[in-house]
Amino acid sequence: IITLSDLECDYINARSCCSKLNKWVVPEVIGHAVVTVLMLISLHWFIFLLNLPVATWNIYRYIMVPSGNMGVFDPTEIHNRGQLKSRTKEAMIKLGFHLLCFFMYLYSMILALIND
Repeated sequence: IITLSDLECDYINARSCCSKLNKWVVPEVIGHAVVTVLMLISLHWFIFLLNLPVATWNIYRYIMVPSGNMGVFDPTEIHNRGQLKSRTKEAMIKLGFHLLCFFMYLYSMILALIND
């Protein structure tokens, strides 16, 4: 979010912004896929179903990168078609989702510790 807002205010150029953001795309996809699979294995159905659409969206977004682009975030396309606003909105939604998941996981952990 901070990197995208810096790009929007012209504090950094599009190439450095996209290279910073693209280096975190693969770890995000892998991490979210691992968490989703672990929730399936541990039979936490509600949390699995909550994580499944986000993991699917991350994988879809990574797979559907056009062949000539630098990555998911491309400096030549970030300003076209209002992509900067949509990427910022997507980052805010992901931030809210991860914040919600953090508190759900924290509650689940505390509940498991109390029940033991």
